[in-house]
Amino acid sequence: MTSAAVFFDRDGTLIEDSGYLSHPDQVKLLDGAAEVLKELHLLGYKTVVVSNQSGVARGIVSEEMLGRIHERLQELLALKGAALDGIYYCPYHPDGVIPKYRRDSDLRKPQPGMLLAAAEAMDLDLKQSWMIGDSGRDVEAGHRAGCRTILVRSGPSDPDDAPDCRPDHVAVNIREAANMIKDFHRSSKEEPSQAVAAGEVESVSEHDYKVTPLEAEELRIEPPRAETAGTMDEQAEPDRETPVLLVEILEQLKRMQKSEMFGEFSIMRLLAGIVQVFVLFCLVMALWFLMSPDRRIELIFLSLGFGVVLQVMALTFYIMQGRR
Repeated sequence: MTSAAVFFDRDGTLIEDSGYLSHPDQVKLLDGAAEVLKELHLLGYKTVVVSNQSGVARGIVSEEMLGRIHERLQELLALKGAALDGIYYCPYHPDGVIPKYRRDSDLRKPQPGMLLAAAEAMDLDLKQSWMIGDSGRDVEAGHRAGCRTILVRSGPSDPDDAPDCRPDHVAVNIREAANMIKDFHRSSKEEPSQAVAAGEVESVSEHDYKVTPLEAEELRIEPPRAETAGTMDEQAEPDRETPVLLVEILEQLKRMQKSEMFGEFSIMRLLAGIVQVFVLFCLVMALWFLMSPDRRIELIFLSLGFGVVLQVMALTFYIMQGRR
């Protein structure tokens, strides 16, 4: 069964663009990249990287080292519970210095070769897929493959980079791009349901027409099932958007917890902590006088007295903080 995918450019879209990467230690995920991949997986999308890597043709990085770089990318994603379903790259360039790679190629964006190869290997529906990148080459490759496109504009545009490109959407970062896909996914699910509610779909009897599972998914209704004795309730297929909403709620709770944690700081707590330190100092001094050879009782009681007074002050500060 075919599935949809979200194709990503690599540098400047999923990881920081620091020029030609030549070592795994240079790989740094952009903020939100791992979370976006997890959310798109929950929506049922495959996630695939398609990247021009002319650094191979230019002799800057070998294919073996490029493989290690991509392994590092997968490792960093795995640490955050995310993963890519595929990584495709084009090592060719007409101006390359390595003869093996010095040529043009249909794999090199803006040609759609990498997207077409991924679609054939992974059984993808390109018309239901998306291409996200930070350059006009990414947009053009997505259009030629038949995908919807999102141009990520996190910085100033390059006038030499496909100035005539016309993306379907423009986002400021990968998080906004993912939200656009989720909004589209949600609206595409709601439209068939509204059509059914408005009577735009003809009503037919169960004997005239049997709803297929695919049509049931599109229309958000269940196909007819044979009734069995003693089984009256059938569970509907879970909404695939629910896990995504749960992830967003969890992230919001984490942000609220952090803000509350920093909001708990107050001058009362600070004073109570400082006074508590002096209490410990008084107890240490009392112990010191007790262990000394002359054992001066008045100094021992004086230290203990100060300790008691300071402890009462610390408790008072804590109580005042609790009543705020």
